[in-house]
Parts: sequence; structure tokens; C-alpha cells
Amino acid sequence: MVEASIDGRRLKGERRKKELIEATLRVVARDGVAGVSHRAVAKEAGQPPTSAAYHFKTIDDLLTAALTSCMDRDAERIRQLTDASGGGEEGVRALAAMMVAALADTVHLQAEFELYLLAACRPELRDPPRRWLAAIERFGRRYTDDAIRLRILSGTVDGLLIQALVTGEPPSAAEWESVLRTILFDR
Repeated sequence: MVEASIDGRRLKGERRKKELIEATLRVVARDGVAGVSHRAVAKEAGQPPTSAAYHFKTIDDLLTAALTSCMDRDAERIRQLTDASGGGEEGVRALAAMMVAALADTVHLQAEFELYLLAACRPELRDPPRRWLAAIERFGRRYTDDAIRLRILSGTVDGLLIQALVTGEPPSAAEWESVLRTILFDR
């Protein structure tokens, strides 16, 4: 009986941590990294003011958890897409659809880029973005082993995503497909 209650508390704690990470992403999207505080995140998550500090001792811990969570989730989606597609037009269409869907969730995407840029200043945060870039490259390897094309692919994906956030004009699925074909298919 004691073991069951311990597991229940552990599960509740993990659920609260996930809620705090999601709340951190919303705060970052709304207020930028500078707006993240334990109090702001706990309030956004609808949790007691001390909750964020209990689960994440420092703001850096909270930001690291948020960056890792969103980048690893997106990298895993790309890995799954890569494994499910055999390459060719099917894979291009699937990645284009995934990018259109990513742009529909501007809260997460904006927070990801805020955190992504934070990793540029903080080397200890660079592993999650590297895993994202590796997942994009792995997808590209279904089409080419040309290192330059693979570099162009990852830069283009990131570039189009951030341009869409800045301009408010996201590429359509057809535009994504055209760009991906241009990069990945030999002409």
C-alpha cells in the first residue's frame, strides 16, 4: 500500500513538472526568456507559487528542461516520420505537412526559437538543438548523402520556420514541398 502511494506521488510530481514545462513555453512565447520566473511559470501552470522552484531549483534548470522537452519532442517526430517514410515524394509530402502543422502552433514554435537562440550563448544548452538538426539530417539522408545539401536542408527548415514567425506568412504545404524537392532531389 505504501508503495502505491509513493508511485502516485511520483506520477503527480512528473505531471506537475510537465505542466510547468508547458507553462514555461507559453511564458517564453508571450514574454521572452527574460519573462521567465518561478512565480510567473507557476501562475501560468495554475500551480502554487512555490511549485516551480520546488521542481526546478533555478531558472536555468527550468529553461533547460523546456528547451530539451520541445526540441527532443520535435526531433522524435522527425525520426518517426523518417522511419515511416521510404523516401521519395511520400516523405517530402509528410515533412511538408509536419512543417505546416508546426507553424500552426506558434506558441511552441516561438518559444523553441527563443530557447534555441539561448543555446547560442550557453554551450550547455546545445545538445537538444543538435539532436533536432541531426533528425533533420537523418531525414535528408533518405534522399542524398551530399553534405552541402544536408546543411542547406537544416538551414532552410529553420530559416523558413523563423521567417514565418517574423512575417506572419507561413509557407503552404505546396511551397514546403517545392523547397524540399529543390534541395533533396537531383535535377
